[in-house]
This record gives sequence, C-alpha cells and structure tokens, in this order.
Amino acid sequence: MFNEQLSSLEQWQQYYGPNLGYIQQQYELYAQDPQSVSASYRDLFAKFGAPPKSEEVASTTAGATTGTAKGTGIPDSKVLKKAIAARKLSMHTRRFGHLAANIDPLELNPKASLNVLDPQTYGLSEADLRLLPPDCIWEDAPHAFNDAWEAYLKLREVYTGSIAYEFGHVHNEDERDWLHLQAESIIPNNKLLASERETLLRKLLEAELFEDFLQRTFVGQKRFSAEGVESLVPLVDEIVHELINFGNRNIVMGMAHRGRLNVLAHVLGKPYGHIFSEFHHSPNKNLIPSEGSIGINYGWTGDVKYHLGANRSIPTGQTAESRITLANNPSHLEYVNPVVAGFARAAQENRGNRGFPEQNLDAAASIIMHGDAAFSGEGIVAETLNFENLRGYTNGGTIHIIVNNRIGFTTESFDSRSTHYASDLAKGFEIPILHVNADDPEACIAAARMASEYRALFKKDFLIDLIGYRRYGHNETDDPETTQPLIYKKVKAHSTVSRIYSDRLVQSGSLSEEAASQLKQDVQRKLKEAYDEVKLKPPADPVKHTNRVEDTLLNTVETRIKLDTLRSINEGLLRYPETFNVYPKLQRILERRATALNDGEKVDWGHAETLAFASILAQGTPIRLSGQDVERATFAHRNLVLHDAISGETFCPLHELPEAKASFAIHNSPLSEAGVLGFEYGYNVFAPETLNIWEAQYGDFVNCAQVLIDQFISAGHSKWTQRSGLVMLLPHGYEGQGPEHSSARLERFLQLSGEENWTVAYLSSAAQYFHLLRRQAAIANTESARPLVLMAPKSLIRNPHVASPASAFTEGSFQPVLEQDGLGLKTQRVNRLVLCTGKVAIDLADEISKTSGEVERDELHIARVEQLYPFPKQELDTIIKRYPKLTEIVWVQEEPKNMGAWSYIEPRIRELAPEGVAVQYIGRPDRSSPASGYQQVHTLEQNYIISHALQVNTQNKQLAYNSGR
Repeated sequence: MFNEQLSSLEQWQQYYGPNLGYIQQQYELYAQDPQSVSASYRDLFAKFGAPPKSEEVASTTAGATTGTAKGTGIPDSKVLKKAIAARKLSMHTRRFGHLAANIDPLELNPKASLNVLDPQTYGLSEADLRLLPPDCIWEDAPHAFNDAWEAYLKLREVYTGSIAYEFGHVHNEDERDWLHLQAESIIPNNKLLASERETLLRKLLEAELFEDFLQRTFVGQKRFSAEGVESLVPLVDEIVHELINFGNRNIVMGMAHRGRLNVLAHVLGKPYGHIFSEFHHSPNKNLIPSEGSIGINYGWTGDVKYHLGANRSIPTGQTAESRITLANNPSHLEYVNPVVAGFARAAQENRGNRGFPEQNLDAAASIIMHGDAAFSGEGIVAETLNFENLRGYTNGGTIHIIVNNRIGFTTESFDSRSTHYASDLAKGFEIPILHVNADDPEACIAAARMASEYRALFKKDFLIDLIGYRRYGHNETDDPETTQPLIYKKVKAHSTVSRIYSDRLVQSGSLSEEAASQLKQDVQRKLKEAYDEVKLKPPADPVKHTNRVEDTLLNTVETRIKLDTLRSINEGLLRYPETFNVYPKLQRILERRATALNDGEKVDWGHAETLAFASILAQGTPIRLSGQDVERATFAHRNLVLHDAISGETFCPLHELPEAKASFAIHNSPLSEAGVLGFEYGYNVFAPETLNIWEAQYGDFVNCAQVLIDQFISAGHSKWTQRSGLVMLLPHGYEGQGPEHSSARLERFLQLSGEENWTVAYLSSAAQYFHLLRRQAAIANTESARPLVLMAPKSLIRNPHVASPASAFTEGSFQPVLEQDGLGLKTQRVNRLVLCTGKVAIDLADEISKTSGEVERDELHIARVEQLYPFPKQELDTIIKRYPKLTEIVWVQEEPKNMGAWSYIEPRIRELAPEGVAVQYIGRPDRSSPASGYQQVHTLEQNYIISHALQVNTQNKQLAYNSGR
C-alpha cells in the first residue's frame, strides 16, 4: 500500500503551476466523459486517480503507513518527503553506483564526486532511513531487511563492487528489470564451486606464465602481451562455452593484436609448439623485420604472427560440434569489427531456398575484443555498433569486450577521449555495460555468464569493459617509463592477478598452498616441454614466396545462356501479384523489357544485370547485394524491390522467380562505406559460395573504406590465404558533376594489383556486364575465386551504345578487349591505334556515329581495354600485330594524367609497342583534384580529348589537354 501511495505522489509532483491547472482541467473532463480526453490521460487517471487541488496539497495527498498528522488521519508530509528522498537515493545508487565501484586495479582514475550516493545529499540520515520500510530502497529484495538503512547499505555494496553496472540508458523496461535482477540477486548469490575456482586459477596461470615464458625465452621480440589483463583469457573462454551451451554452433571472434597470442593458445587451442616455432625460427632481423616468422608464410607473402587468425572445432555431442573462428586482422585494430559481424550473419543464414535467406540468430554468435583507446577513437566502431537493429545486418547481438589497459601506446585516456569511460559510445546504442576489475577473475566469470545469457534472451549487443593495466610497453621492446613513470612505479609494485587470486583461495581455504604451487609447476612444465620439442626441429626456409599460378578457369567458364531459358526468366521477372500496384511511370519502363530480347531490340545495363542475377539464382548460387540505395539504385536503373503505389508494400520479382534455386538478399545499407564493405567481405569469406556484391552510392565514396580495401580485400589472400569473391560496383565517369561525383579512383585499385589478387574492369556494354557477373558467380568457392572491382556506369546505364542484342547474351563470353565496330578494317592503312576503357570509349563511339560518312577513318582503330587487371597482354598483342603500319599507340582517358589507368598502362603498352611506334597520352594534365566543378570547363575539356583522339594527322605529339590553350 505504501509503495502505491508513494508512486502516486511522485507522479503528481512533476506537475506544477499552469501544468497542474491543465491536468486538473483534463481530469474534470475525464470525470464527466472518459472518452473526451486522450488515451494517455485516460490511462494516467485510471492508474493514479485525481490530481491534487493545489501544489501545497500535492505534498500531502499520498497516504503513508509510517506516519500521519496528529489527530487528522492525513499522512505526515515530512515522512512522505523522506520516503521520496529514499526512492531517489535508491534510483541513483543503481544508476551511479559505478562511480564508486572497485574497478580500478591501480587506482589511476581521478576520484569522481560521490555526493549522488550520499544520503545526506537527499536530506536523509541513518536515523531517517531506519524509520522507513526497506522497500522504499529495494523492492523485491533477495534478502529480508529490517529497515531502509540496511537495504541501502546492501544495495550500495552490490553496485560498488568489482563489477560496475551501467543500465540506465537501456530504455526497454523488461530488459532493464532483467539486468537489475542479475546485478542484485543472481550474481551476488552465485558463487563458484571449488573445482571451478581451481580451473580458473589454472587458466590465469596459463595466461600469465605463457607470456612470462615468451618474455624470457625470446628476448626483444614483439608479442603485444595480455599481461595486466590476463583475466581476458578465462573471460573469453567462459563466454565461448556459455554461448555453445545456448546452442550457438559457430562462435566468431575478432580482436587487435593485444593478447592475441594468448587467446590463440588458450581459447582456440593453438599448440604452444606452433607458436614457439614462429618465434624460434624467426628470420635474421638484419634481413627481415623481426615481426616475420617461419610457419606463417604459408600463403604468398604471409603476415606477422599476432595478426593471424585460427579455427577450432569443439565436439558438443555425438553428432554436433561447434566451430570457433578468430578472424585475421591487420594493425588497423578495429577494422575487423564489421568483418566479424559479416561472419556471424553468414553463419546464421540458410541460402538454399528462393526469397530472402532464412536467418537463425541462435546458429552463431560473435565476440569482439576492442582496445580502450581504439573503441572511442575509431569511427568504424560506431559504424559496426549501428548494425545491431538493421534488418540487413543484425546478427542477434555481439558480445563486446574492451581490453582496457588504460593507455594507447604512450597516450593516456585524458588525451584520447572526451568521455568518462572508454565504453561510453555504446550508451547511444542502448547497449548494457559492465565495468569489471581485471584483478577479480570471479567477477569476470560472472560478467561472462551475464553477457552470454543476455545475448541468448534478448538477441542484442552487450559490452564488458575489462579494466586492468599494461605491464610492459606498447610492445615488449618499448620502455614505458619514459612517458608514464608514475604509472609504472605502481605497475612494478603491483602483484599479478594469478598471485592475487591464488592468495585469495589459500586464505579462504578453497585451495592449499601446495596445490596452488603444483598448478604453477604443471603449467611451467608443459611450456618447457613444448619448447624443448621445437628446438629439436631443424629450421625451415624463412621466406616462402610464390606467385599465383595462371588461372585457366576464368577463360574457360561457360557464361552464355540459351535464348529460350533467357526468355522464360524474363517473363518471370515481369510477373507481379494481381493485387500489386506498380508505380505507373516505373511500370511503363519495366514493360519495355518484355520485348527487349526480340530481334532488332536491345537489353540495357539494368536489364542485363537483372537477367544475370536471375540466371545465377537458377543455377543455385545465392546472391547478396547491399549498399546505399541498392534496392532502387542511385541512378534508378535497378528497381528490384518494387513499392506498391497505394499500400507501400514491397515485392521483389527475384524472390518469386520459379527458376530460382537459391536465396536473393538485397538490402539498402546505412550511410556507411567502411562498415558495410567490411561486413560484406566478412560475409563472403564465411560463405564463399555466395555472389556477394557491394555497390557504392558514388564511386568517389569508396575512399571512406580504403583500409578495408588495402588491408583485407586486396591482400587478404596474399597475407592469410583468405579467399573472397566480393564484387565492388563503383560508379565512375566524368559527366560534369564535380570532383566528388566523378572518380572511383581507378588508379588506386590498379596500384594495389599484384599476384592476380583481383579483377579490375571498366566495361562498355551490357552483355559484357552480364557475362562478367556470371563468370564471377561460376568461380565462387573455387581456387579461382577473387574479388571483382568494377568501375560501374552512370549516364552509360541508358546510353544506346551500351545496350546489347539478345545474341550477345546467348553467344560468346566475357571479352577482356573489345574492338570498335567499323574501324580497323583496312589493316595496311591504320597508323594510329587508340586504346581506352569505359565511358570515354562510348564517348568516342558516339562521336564516330555522329560523323560517320563525313570523315575518312581508315587510318584509325580503337580497342577498349575492358579488363585492366589482370592485364590482357595476349589480346592486345594480337591486335597490335595486325597493323604493320602503326606509327603511334595512343591511350585516351578522362581522368587527369596522374590518375586513371595511364600510369599503370603506359609501361605495359610500351612493352607491346613495336620498335619505332610512339606511345602517346591524350587526356587531362596532372591535377590535384579529380575533376572540375564547372560544367562548362568539363565540356570544353571533354570535347578537346575526344576530338584529338580522333585526329590522326596532328603535329602535336604531346596531346595532353592544356588549359592555357
């Protein structure tokens, strides 16, 4: 009864002045006719009754069982005010108790003001609280208390221990109630068994002694140790086993290099001997950097040992097993986050049926370990956190762990973030947060269990901020005392966590000193035995470098399709539910596709893409397509998700296609490049049988994802033998739209090309796109798989010169080089060969079509280099040798001379050019900006490039556009 009255009083106290008058007026209307006021007011009055008549009365209207005004029966307002103050104290203890929690092993943080937890702040004394019932402070408490004072002391103890809880930002009431129940009742009352404590101590000793052994045995070698946060190992191990117990058969993990070797050894079970061999056989430091090691160069070029991932299978029954995967990650720290998110989504989806893939959130779960400085400092973290509730990217919740050693290289937290905690970014995504003292391993186990259960129940992210310290420098050759002398005085005087926990167990009688000593000796013996075994093995050749073998599958795969099959698929794509109302303007556009395969008709770029997708699904290859606005496409050429013009409901023809034998996922993405591209790469690596496509809104924006391109997509196979067939569609072309809507930076992809790591193409026909997509799907999940970087069209999407007849789809295959129709027929007269790629080739074709019949062009031939990398050397050599009277080979491009393909293509053309044949360039001069921001300037430059490319008899052999002319 008391709490009901107290709640009523608290409710009306928020209304005063004119607001109180208004609420009184609404109640009078409600009393006459409840339907005359809004539903929210009806609910309010039904629950709390009439509001007080005045502000003065408001302080005395709620009844209380603890006191009344003498002789009146009216509750004592002083008692009620004390009760309200006690309720505030209770609420703030739950919300701000973390400020007083014991979560700082070295006591490095400045002390926060704790007035918010002091009863005196609310006008309360111990005597006041002893007069109040305990449920003023703690309703549904797990223990019986005599009064509110006892309840307050216990509640404060709960929220200021070795685990600090931050749940106030979680809006969902059911989740918040569950979180508080765990903090207040479950965790305090769940103690580890004696056997569990012994196992925990063993894990701590394994983590600590492993690092110590490496430090003493391999002096001066980098390892980025976990010392100071050794509790990470049992924490992650516990989460893995809890998630497996909840039915997750795939556990995918990502982390930076701090503590990575320890996690590999003690969570993924990588043998000590394998790790030691990477140190023991490390190459001569004078020749090869010390980060390199034998045993990791199993790919083409390899990577350092603390970037490598691993896989482990754990039997979980007679027929089932769970797979644990730690993703490879470069030194770009947090950029593995979206990759891991993609891993998890791929592991959760069944792609074997048409329609969207069927997702089972319990099939896989993800764990990501972050650095404290990186979590708040790198934007990719926020991009990845944003995936949590997005239908195209959610994976049912990631358990995040901040491996918080309080320092980033030499930078302390006051210089690296503006927030109180490293974890504060997560509050904006309503992610529950636990701050845990890394020196209390039992608290770490409790946090692991809570996080795992929350993920299982609510399918949302959870964050554990594991607060420890760093025992050595950023790497073990670095001296941290030069920059943090005071901190490292504390570090040197501070016991390790295994010693702290061992002493605790001995003092409590849970373990004898002899048993603790024996555990340590057992771990040391295993380390020594593993190392002794490695020393007996002869060192291997420290460098293994092999070039990729020439791939014949790319040139032999069948991509043409029978006309009857193509027509049948096309008919299915134009079939909609009878009740579906296609937007009239769009319907007319789509209906034109019905006859596009007839004689005399042509298929445009968007139609060719849809036919390619449909035919790929018909062959049983699943497709996933994502990016900003991909459902419609930035240039409105795709329209694969139709919106009912009346109801707004959606329909995707590819989901109902009778021939489809696999899933088709299409998702508009958040406004993110790095996060989304990383997600798609991770998805594709984990599900390599899928044709994975990411489309940039404009190709220019792909530079926001440059780290993913440099470190993962271009080099993932070379460094880690990590295969991907990811397709990147990057709209590119100079159309007078300024520097940020012209260039996808073709030059960067060509600069990164090597070891046949991917295909880079810039196409000029719809049929070429059709065949290239089908080829990419055909090589998925084979040794030939590699990413495809495609400079996608913009205005060319609807250019008639790009459209292709039906015969181009039913015959032939992808051609790395195309030749301009109608030119080069008189081989003895051609003296200029123009080479180009992409849009400028269509501009040349358009100009030729306008002037055909007016200009004699027997001396000119044009070849389009559709595939820039791998370079089509043989095809171009054949063309060049066809013309014995050549005097010049000219490369024509729209991009400035220091951009585009020229720097890449020039030495390759010179290698092919016969003796005496000049190699020339036509295009814009070197520029700092990709394009002009003025339409008139663009048009002038473009006209100059096209006209000079087609002028055979020119005296100016340096044909770069010069703005001074």
